[in-house]
Amino acid sequence: MITAIDFNDPSLSLDLARVSEAAAIACAPLIGRGDEKAADLAAVDAMRAQLNTLDISGVVVIGEGERDEAPLLFIGEEVGNGTGPDVDIALDPLEGATLTAKDMPNALAVIAMGPRGSMLHAPDTYMDKLAIGPGYASGVVSLDMSTRERIDALAKAKGCNPRDITVCVLERPRHENIIEEIRSTGAAIRLISDGDVAGVMHCAETARTGIDMYMGSGGAPEGVLAAAALKCMGGQMTGRLLFRNQDEKGNARKAGITDLDKIYTCDDMVTQDVIFAASGVTYGKLVAGIKREPGFVSVETILMQSKTGAVRRMLYRNPV
Repeated sequence: MITAIDFNDPSLSLDLARVSEAAAIACAPLIGRGDEKAADLAAVDAMRAQLNTLDISGVVVIGEGERDEAPLLFIGEEVGNGTGPDVDIALDPLEGATLTAKDMPNALAVIAMGPRGSMLHAPDTYMDKLAIGPGYASGVVSLDMSTRERIDALAKAKGCNPRDITVCVLERPRHENIIEEIRSTGAAIRLISDGDVAGVMHCAETARTGIDMYMGSGGAPEGVLAAAALKCMGGQMTGRLLFRNQDEKGNARKAGITDLDKIYTCDDMVTQDVIFAASGVTYGKLVAGIKREPGFVSVETILMQSKTGAVRRMLYRNPV
């Protein structure tokens, strides 16, 4: 029988870091080459191969899509060598394929691992997301607040003027009203073209990134990954599923979701302790991007555990 102590073995955390490192390194020759599909496939292949060396009995609950849509790392795929703990795996082998193809900031290889049944099986739909960093009272901001109310509440809690708040928003036409309202408060906006897992993570290290809050809608599966990261880093995140049609509602019900209007917290999306690893592909403030030099490739990884609150930053220099 597999015990919780086995799951929290430090060597398993380091193994997970090697998985994200492998995916990031596989992208190195494709950074800035304009081929996002090739970069994504390289990351998927490398991550899957490394995952299958781990002493786990894993199931992908957040992955590259359904079985018929993703040849590798599809939702429901079994990974690991089958000799270790039963775990859920949430992953994005290359969060920011377009960023990688264009050599733009904050492309990451990300993966999270928790005990079996601990992660929300988020359907492939949108999620309205709101996140802030650690150090604030619970519920200081909420999805039920207007954009202005959120900024005013956070500024009051931080003891600053709304003009001193910076909000990260995914640059999409659907966010035009949010962007306009944020600017009407005097707050600053950091617009990102892709990569909302990184966007949420930026809230947890405001001193390093300059980001106080993340808001807006993005992929629900990425919301679970972001919640796993924030559960380790500290901070608050809430999310509510947004459905575009009846088919998406049906898929949610098939995934076991009965309350389609539920507002999820980090602890709802990731109910038990989790390990999270993110390796930098392109340059960013959270982790450095891939660095190439004659004969070597270097990658930086942030490795975190929610149980201990431990955060490691590791630099791996690999001969090529």
